[in-house]
Amino acid sequence: MKTDAVRPDVPVRVVLLAHEQMNLLDLSGPLQALATARRDGDRNGPALYDTIVASVDGGAITTSCGLPVVTVALSSLDGVAIDTLIAPGGCKGDTFHAPPRLVEWIAQRAPGVRRLCSVCTGAFLLAAAGQLEGRQVATHWDWVTRLGAQYPDIHVDADRIYIQDGPVWTSAGVSAGIDLTLALIEADFGHQVAIQTARQLVMFIKRSGGQSQFSVPLAAQLHDRGDFADLHAWMAAHLADDLCVERLAEHVGMSPRNFARSYASKVGRTPAKTVDAMRLEAACRALEETELPLKSIAAAAGHGDDQSLRRAFQRQLGISPTQYRERFAARGH
Repeated sequence: MKTDAVRPDVPVRVVLLAHEQMNLLDLSGPLQALATARRDGDRNGPALYDTIVASVDGGAITTSCGLPVVTVALSSLDGVAIDTLIAPGGCKGDTFHAPPRLVEWIAQRAPGVRRLCSVCTGAFLLAAAGQLEGRQVATHWDWVTRLGAQYPDIHVDADRIYIQDGPVWTSAGVSAGIDLTLALIEADFGHQVAIQTARQLVMFIKRSGGQSQFSVPLAAQLHDRGDFADLHAWMAAHLADDLCVERLAEHVGMSPRNFARSYASKVGRTPAKTVDAMRLEAACRALEETELPLKSIAAAAGHGDDQSLRRAFQRQLGISPTQYRERFAARGH
């Protein structure tokens, strides 16, 4: 890939690749951020980016939400210099099918671009084009395992919002594409332009914590086939109690050893991890929806005291309860 620096007097040409059933926000989020970027906050100043939305054959592309997007054909880019190439994600179903002609085009053009990027499951497109081998990569938290299994030579980080590995930038799911784009803008034109862009978008220029903060709702609810549904409801109503394995096993009428083994097999995690996730979820909800002090939230959610609550947030989300409340609390509650 090229390593030319950005010329301050020439708009940076960015091509965003569209494909059927892509996530609209994977495309529109980065596109809006690039269009918003202006020097010195001058809304009427010259554009810093020249953006092109392209698909294999051009024309209208239907996004996953049903809204069509008008595109130009990839063939129209023959001989056109591209600085940055962004591959949005999104697909229909649980398997990402990379369009062969799009993959072939990416493989052909990637060596000539300065920067190669993906949003969400767009990482599958770059991987299929052979551009991610040996690299650290981010993708949507729900696709991490599948990407790693399909491409074992890629090092997939389950938590990072975005990752830069040399000239390759990859981001987590959907809205994380805006975070990635703000980072691209900062790399091109400096912190001031990036933060002015973020302010116009009503965004944080850098989010605290990783994408695990957005997957707090229990994995147990995704994987439990119903065997322990009643137990989970009882646990949620007794988070302040001692929810040790012995107590949980007693509640379902099983021996502790048999319960622990059966639970891990059917739910995909230990009972203790489910308890931790439930308590964290309850604390997050209280921080979002109430103005209760940390001490009260910690006690109600089963964390004991506010120090224990702080340790749980730092360990599992990478931010403090106060930071979480500042970012995600409903205003006016």
